[in-house]
Amino acid sequence: MRMLLILAGLGAGAYALIRRRQPTPERPAPAAFASDQSAGGTNPVRDAGPEAMRDAPQNRWSRVDQASDESFPASDPPATY
Repeated sequence: MRMLLILAGLGAGAYALIRRRQPTPERPAPAAFASDQSAGGTNPVRDAGPEAMRDAPQNRWSRVDQASDESFPASDPPATY
């Protein structure tokens, strides 16, 4: 019985840690802003383009990448495909 209570406590603690790390409307996930970009405002969205990214893209940045990045967070895809 004691082992069951210990396991239940560990499970509850793990659940609480996981829930605390997940983004919520009150505490959204941080956007990957470049060092010279501002994260101000209630809904931070970074500028489009690789120069506004915190980490440089691993592959060559194409026109399709640029169009897709500029369309975020819109629901419609870019027309340059």
